Amino acid sequence: MPHPMFGTSVFAAPMAGGTSTPSFVTAVHQAGGLGFLAAGYKDPAAMAAEIRSVRATGARFGMNVFVPDPAQLPPGPAVMAALEAYRQELIPEAERYGIELPAPRLDDDDSWQEKIELLLADPVELVSFTFGLPGTDTVRRLQQKGSLVLATVTGVAEARLAEERGVDAVVVQHSCAGGHSGAFLPGSAGPAEGTTADLVRAVHAAVGLPLVAAGGIMDASGVAGVLAAGAGAAQVGTALLRTAESGTRQLHKDALANPRFTGTAMTRAFTGRSARALVNEFVAAHPDAPEAYPAVHHLTAPLRAAAAAAGDPERLNLWAGTGWREAQPGPVAGVLARLLG
Repeated sequence: MPHPMFGTSVFAAPMAGGTSTPSFVTAVHQAGGLGFLAAGYKDPAAMAAEIRSVRATGARFGMNVFVPDPAQLPPGPAVMAALEAYRQELIPEAERYGIELPAPRLDDDDSWQEKIELLLADPVELVSFTFGLPGTDTVRRLQQKGSLVLATVTGVAEARLAEERGVDAVVVQHSCAGGHSGAFLPGSAGPAEGTTADLVRAVHAAVGLPLVAAGGIMDASGVAGVLAAGAGAAQVGTALLRTAESGTRQLHKDALANPRFTGTAMTRAFTGRSARALVNEFVAAHPDAPEAYPAVHHLTAPLRAAAAAAGDPERLNLWAGTGWREAQPGPVAGVLARLLG
């Protein structure tokens, strides 16, 4: 059974970069799930517009916010040297499309404070955080405005820190999940042992918070497995990427069904932060990208845009979890019906 706090056993993961559109989040609600808008990479005005759009439909929804890493703003000399070396490494890739790579952008905190102030001025039902933890005061202020606060964690140590900060629940993300790892403690971004259900059991034994399980959940048996392990809901992303309402590029949707792609890997090649993607030529060619998020994200953005315009999946960030082969096209309602059993 889902936890009473959540009211559903299936969340749609917040997928930044265009997937989690207002129409997608609304479709998830209408199908019996709960969707999250993604504030990442958007300015506060765009974030506010999406909140208004979903709220007008009457759908339940949450908002996910990226937590900036103060240690990366700006990067130190060693990281700067690594960034320049990576920029030089990518010049042949840029020449392929006749574009120039930008100078590294070093001051992007994703409008962190402005987005927090917006959520305090215009509260939403759930606010989740990824890439770190908000301060205790921020957690308390959001709760005082009526928001439930969730933090993304990848293990027991991170979950305990989140509990200390006073959050209402944690999203327990296994490393088999597609897209960016939410890990924020040193050494936490590596492969998690066991299954998602195993990780849920470990975190459930360590903290007294409601849990949302994320990673490799593609069908009703996967949902049932994490609920039995102690989760109050399952969060799915890859399972919904190919749906009609998903804002994912068609090139990405097609790649998920293309037998040319035979595996996934964790890579920093596109953004400077570990993320699971289909192994394409770009992932294979650049295994040693620096750990410098979001500077690498801004460096490769023109390359990714050019690849998309050229219809070239080999240089696109094809985020995908390990269960990507089971992702199905069609309406969100059909996929949610299979997940909800």
